[in-house]
Amino acid sequence: MTDEVVSVAPGTGFKDVAKLLAQYDISGVPVLDDEDRVVGVVSQTDLLAHAVPGSHLPEMTTPAPGPPTAGEVMSAPAVTVHTEETVADAARLMTRRGIERLPVVDVEDRLVGIVTRRDLLRMFLRPDSEIRRRVTDEVLTEVLGVPSEDVDVHVVDGFVTLDGRVERRSQLPPLISLVEQVEGVVAVASRVTARTDDTAATQADRHAMPW
Repeated sequence: MTDEVVSVAPGTGFKDVAKLLAQYDISGVPVLDDEDRVVGVVSQTDLLAHAVPGSHLPEMTTPAPGPPTAGEVMSAPAVTVHTEETVADAARLMTRRGIERLPVVDVEDRLVGIVTRRDLLRMFLRPDSEIRRRVTDEVLTEVLGVPSEDVDVHVVDGFVTLDGRVERRSQLPPLISLVEQVEGVVAVASRVTARTDDTAATQADRHAMPW
């Protein structure tokens, strides 16, 4: 994700938007309201769809309206991705919607960055050996406290397969979630089991009467 994002307001003029796209060599810009919430996106396609050559305009007896603004030509609602979503989620969304740039927003839909197809490709080019090292050293050992010998990690073209056993069943959901968030991971298949089921005890404690 890039956190320095070129953006415009709904009232930004048509030509000003076009100049920004050319100046920064980008295919589109998010449109933000007064509270930095993403209300739409203006792409090159949006601009071209509203660019009508002057020679094709019909004769008018009344003054022509002013040039359109970003708010008038933008595609809305904007297609966005939240910060907690995975790289794979972003890639699937961009492919499904056929877009080049995806604004990244927080829980209140405020813009925090933008991710491009180039960013995603760069992440997916991460070597399998580096992905395996991060899963083993950072996720298993540092975060979850699982001995590296307890879980075998296999990575082929970004596809991670986990085999082994952890101490507690409650460790299984965060294990998969954290591995999915490692840059370069395309998908995760887990065959990891747990020695003890601590979730049943937790549920029992929740329903226990306080008296």
